[in-house]
Amino acid sequence: MAVSDIKKLGTKVSWKDLTEGMMIAGAGVSREFLTGEWSSVKPQFDERKCTQCLLCTPVCPDSCIPVVDKKRGAFDYDHCKGCGICVKACPAGAITMEGVE
Repeated sequence: MAVSDIKKLGTKVSWKDLTEGMMIAGAGVSREFLTGEWSSVKPQFDERKCTQCLLCTPVCPDSCIPVVDKKRGAFDYDHCKGCGICVKACPAGAITMEGVE
């Protein structure tokens, strides 16, 4: 397996072909893994309550709250793990946690 070849992870590969622990498999590979599937809850955003203070954006450990033209966008559910930090950071109560359907 090449050092930057993450396509083989999760398939039947010999342990000898995987990289050693604590090594980076390749640059920008986190987009390849849809870690949002790990959670049973996800944040819901109510635009009517949002004051666009953007306090939720920097606290997201997975950068799942995009900002475009100084306005927050919809959650990136492909990578959101449902930690709920954004809910705690929102002073307007515009973000709540809901069960995954």
